[in-house]
This record gives sequence, C-alpha cells and structure tokens, in this order.
Amino acid sequence: MLRQTTQTVQVSFPQIYLACHTRHSRKRSTEHGLSSRDSAILAHLDRWTPIAPARLATHLGIAPSTLSEALKRLAALGFVSTPAQAGRARRRESVVLTETGAAAISDTSVLETPRLEAALSSASQRDLKAISIGISTLANACRLLSEHAKSSRGTPR
Repeated sequence: MLRQTTQTVQVSFPQIYLACHTRHSRKRSTEHGLSSRDSAILAHLDRWTPIAPARLATHLGIAPSTLSEALKRLAALGFVSTPAQAGRARRRESVVLTETGAAAISDTSVLETPRLEAALSSASQRDLKAISIGISTLANACRLLSEHAKSSRGTPR
C-alpha cells in the first residue's frame, strides 16, 4: 500500500501543479503589495501553528535580521501576527498567518484559486472532505519528516 500511495502522489502532484499553476509576477505594486520574498514567507506560515522566526529564516536560507524586517512589514500590513502580542513580529516570537494573510496567499498561490476550485468543483462533498484530510495529512507528515531530518543533523528548521 505504501508503494502504491507513493506512486499515486508522484503521478498526481505534477498533474495538479500543471493544471492549476499560474505564472504571475509578484511586485509590491500588486493588490496585496507582496514581493516574491513576502509571498514565500507567507506560504510557509500556518493560521494555527506558530513557527519560530529563527527556524523559518534557516529554512528559507535568509538571515534572521532580513526575516525580522520582512515580518515587521508583513505584521504592519496585517498578514502575520504573534499569538502572544498581535501585530508585533520579532525574531524570538513565533508567528502565525492572519486571516488577511491567508487571503493574500490564496490570491498569490502558485496554485491559482479559480483553477483549483474549478478542478475540485466536480468532486462530491465526501470526496472534498477526503481530499482535504488527505492533503493535510500528507503535508503534516512532510513537515514532521523535515523537522526530524533537520533536528537529527543538529540544524533546527
């Protein structure tokens, strides 16, 4: 079953990406005012699970000070917040994606929302739930694998 599921994901993911991927330029002059770096940062955040900026900076391969400045800007725009003190994003405080940030990601995702919704619209409610659970479970397993691999090498990410 593991091999079959692996092959299904390997075949399915590129098909999803090809069908729903859109090429768009992300400039500060866009509706959300996001640069490519801003979008990359937001894409690595979650609405409910905070992440430490130091870990995010390491993962993204950018200096903590660079990330700190970007998080200050994103917090000022309302895209990120800290669970303890909303609106303040510093290197040592964990950050989460806000509802506004989630909307911006939806609008700037590499998987174009209208295309993805068109593809999903033919699925039944039962299938939509199964897709949501399945993709979330896979993403969570990948996140845990990545965290484990980084911690076993002594590099927190």
